[in-house]
Amino acid sequence: MTLEKFFNPESVAVIGATEDPKNITSTIITNLIEMGFAGKLVPVNPHHDEVFGLKCYPSLPDIKEQVDLTVISIHSDYVPEVLEQQAVCGIRNSIIISGGFAELGGKGVELEERIKNICRDKDIRLIGPNCIGVLDNYSNFSTSFLPWTKVKRPEKGTLGILSQSGSYVVAMMDMLSLEGIGVSKVVSYGNRADVGESELIEYLTNDELTHVIGIYMESVDDGRRFINASSNFSKSKHIVALKAGRHDSGIEAAKSHTGAIAGRYEIYKAAFRKSGIVEVNGLEEFMDACKVLLMQKPAKGNKVLVLTNGGGFGVSVSDMCSDTGLDVAHTPAGIREALSEKFPEYFILKNPIDMTGSSGDEDYGIAMKSALVDNDFFDAAIIIPLMPPPTMTDGVAGIISQRAKESGKPVVICMVSGIYTEKIKAKFEEKGLPVFPSPERCVKAMSVLVERGRMNGC
Repeated sequence: MTLEKFFNPESVAVIGATEDPKNITSTIITNLIEMGFAGKLVPVNPHHDEVFGLKCYPSLPDIKEQVDLTVISIHSDYVPEVLEQQAVCGIRNSIIISGGFAELGGKGVELEERIKNICRDKDIRLIGPNCIGVLDNYSNFSTSFLPWTKVKRPEKGTLGILSQSGSYVVAMMDMLSLEGIGVSKVVSYGNRADVGESELIEYLTNDELTHVIGIYMESVDDGRRFINASSNFSKSKHIVALKAGRHDSGIEAAKSHTGAIAGRYEIYKAAFRKSGIVEVNGLEEFMDACKVLLMQKPAKGNKVLVLTNGGGFGVSVSDMCSDTGLDVAHTPAGIREALSEKFPEYFILKNPIDMTGSSGDEDYGIAMKSALVDNDFFDAAIIIPLMPPPTMTDGVAGIISQRAKESGKPVVICMVSGIYTEKIKAKFEEKGLPVFPSPERCVKAMSVLVERGRMNGC
């Protein structure tokens, strides 16, 4: 059975619907209305005749038209009864937002097993429980119970986010919005009683709007299926994984968070390598890896050109490259000779190429043409344009991006943030070049492109 109705339903029944602003169903419905969801919204609550101007039904059997999906947000004790009702009504898809299941242990485990049995026996597909659910940016459908005034909805794009954690999804959406990184689909699947990461990856493999998947995972639903799905996706797209629950304390925390059995980290690490998945540590690395893979292609090798007008930044980037296995190889004699004919003798041409604070926009174009466009020695470039010198203007973004395009090689930009440089950052990223605010993050992003290229056998 396809997962399409979870992302693009024609009719949705919201169980427990109310206008009470303290009840999360109120936000789910208002979010959908504000987003312009084109499907039919059907509130269900025996205590109301109308919710937000929509006819409210006492129960699912009272609804005469076909419903594609239920969104359930009621006390966990009543969830099995609703699932039984929807089975009778022929509703085959459900997102259970409610918590109170396996994450609590004891009775909660038994209750979750009960709903799993109902769904299995009645042929109902389920996302959740204990989750935020989904966001499809193209169908304008969401089950998020967090108001868009507090968690900004990301713009449309080609990044898919999968997460067992709702809080990580919230943080990611806010950060993605700030970075201007567009999203296709987001899924918070919580306790993963049915639909999990493996099936979602399979689904997104055929989604033309999703080019990169970022996944936060505490455990895996089916190891073999996950490896097969990820390997297939990684043939033409990219997956970034943030694995939580790597050590004993994290494993225990995962059990009480989503009821997950995290397992041995070494097994996950090997599975990631086998599947072509880029693993990262921490939320910042996660965001940067997704960003760089969305904007640049993998590198064919690890020889990196470092080009700057600030010597200190060139030195620190070189050190960090060495720490991460990137080769800041000496500039070949032929390239040095070509550059020495065009540059003053006080420009340092070894690599890092330091054009000093007296250089201007055009010097970046000259250096990149000789070192990156006309010669295949370097596989990629880290460019560090410091903007304060009066010889530097916002025109440098166009020059560097043009040379990067001519070279066909991955290029990332390091710009230490400031009020003025934020404007230049926007110009670079409009032209497809990712900008990172520190040498550390820039080098780590480049290492992702090199690692991904190595996995692809570039």
